[in-house]
Amino acid sequence: MEKKRRVCIIGAGISGLAACKYLLQRGFRPVVFEADRSIGGLWKSTLDSTRLQSARWDFQFSDFPWPEKVTEVCPNSKQVMEYLESYAQRFDLIRHVRFGEKVEGMEYVGLGEEEMKAWDLWGGTGDAFGYGRRGVWHVTVRRQEDGAVEVHIMDFVILCIGRFSGLPNIPTFPKNKGSDVFNGKVIHSMDYSNMDSTVVTELVKGKRVIIVGYLKSAVDIAAECANINGPKCPCTMIVRTKRWNVSQMKVWSMPISYMYLNRFSEMLLHKPGEGLILSLLATILSPLRWIFSKLTESYLRKTIPMKKYDMIPKHSFFQGVAAGLFCILPEHFYDKVEEGSIILKPSKTFEFIKNGVLAEGDATPINADVVIYATGFKGDQKLRNMFISPWFQKIVVGTEDTIVPLYRECIHPQIPQMAIIGYSENLSNLYTSEMRARWLACFLDNGFILPSKRDMEKNIIEWDNYYKTYSGNSSECYRRSCIAPVHIWYNDQLCKDMGCNPRRKKGFFADLFLPYGPIDYVGLELKK
Repeated sequence: MEKKRRVCIIGAGISGLAACKYLLQRGFRPVVFEADRSIGGLWKSTLDSTRLQSARWDFQFSDFPWPEKVTEVCPNSKQVMEYLESYAQRFDLIRHVRFGEKVEGMEYVGLGEEEMKAWDLWGGTGDAFGYGRRGVWHVTVRRQEDGAVEVHIMDFVILCIGRFSGLPNIPTFPKNKGSDVFNGKVIHSMDYSNMDSTVVTELVKGKRVIIVGYLKSAVDIAAECANINGPKCPCTMIVRTKRWNVSQMKVWSMPISYMYLNRFSEMLLHKPGEGLILSLLATILSPLRWIFSKLTESYLRKTIPMKKYDMIPKHSFFQGVAAGLFCILPEHFYDKVEEGSIILKPSKTFEFIKNGVLAEGDATPINADVVIYATGFKGDQKLRNMFISPWFQKIVVGTEDTIVPLYRECIHPQIPQMAIIGYSENLSNLYTSEMRARWLACFLDNGFILPSKRDMEKNIIEWDNYYKTYSGNSSECYRRSCIAPVHIWYNDQLCKDMGCNPRRKKGFFADLFLPYGPIDYVGLELKK
């Protein structure tokens, strides 16, 4: 039977598609608002050279394997888009998407701020729709084609707007030290990704290019510039924070997942909500975590000339995994560094001058025609901008010294009838978004009710402490909320909420030592 509750999803990227699919499976008929003309989220505008940062068997929907013709371990962006389009067609999702309709604001109507603050249970009742209450969401949508504005009334809103798109993070500079004094062109990686290959070649060919950053977008752009210009006109990377970027997801012939992404590796960590026995085990086994990290670091030092170019990070490899702050380098990246096509320049700060930039501590400037910021996005501000209420804008992302306060990384204890999917990270975000979509669909279908607001907030504090302990006590790291080292533990909590068996592998040793991935959750039994 079709559910009559009005549910909308904002965004038709990976998270939005998964949410739509599982809501349809539960009998809902959601509306998906997508500002652009196609599905795919950030995948619809990536560099031609961009590839997955995880193996394809980790980046797949549990009930929709990759086609046999795709044999690459890490498919490219075109293959990813084709896979997502096939998924949307297979489960008939496209007809629920309203393309070219941008959500400009959301307002919760019918209940006052003071009444909401006084609730002991989320939404007043602990269930998805606050049965017996008067609140609804007014969602303001602008049609891109003609500028027409409509207000849609919704009983539940799911935000799948993505964290790494839309609102670029542009560094700020003191007066007369910023890009306004520079004679060349300054763009963000988002602008670069939106260009076709012909325009990109025209932009960088024969030009002196500086790239600011050292994660995935930065190294991909640097590799492209190196391929276009070679050592005759090298590009320079200003590396403000050194990373344990890897050439492959193996060390000493062993997949990294066997050291960091199985139940045994999770036993080496103190996890949110663990009991006494697991806490004792984590304390006793914690030296193994240091050993695994040092083994990985020794391999990277041996196989990548990081020391030669002063690129060895100050933090451990494990901390990089815990924060999700590392990436897979493009093929032959350090070969391009060796030949002089890419110049690595570690520097915490820099300033613009007329003909280029001046790095910290240098007397000689780096001349440039083009500067490209690969400095990320303002995900927190993007989330704030969705709300009309000043109170919701203030509380939705928490404070600068805490994580974004989401119970199960989906539900804000203070904001009723709304969920967020895709904000916190894993090494494979598709896999995690699908699990959250399952959990949320079960919740909306009365599969369970949420605990009290106080208990949810207590759980969020436990996760905040976890992130600060293992990702580093700085906003750069832990506010990313990367669940990678404890993703099985996290999935266990979702499974228990849904009344499912969290142990997905056959046999004690298989369940303890083999990595978990999407295939382990095929046929997950949910409450009906």
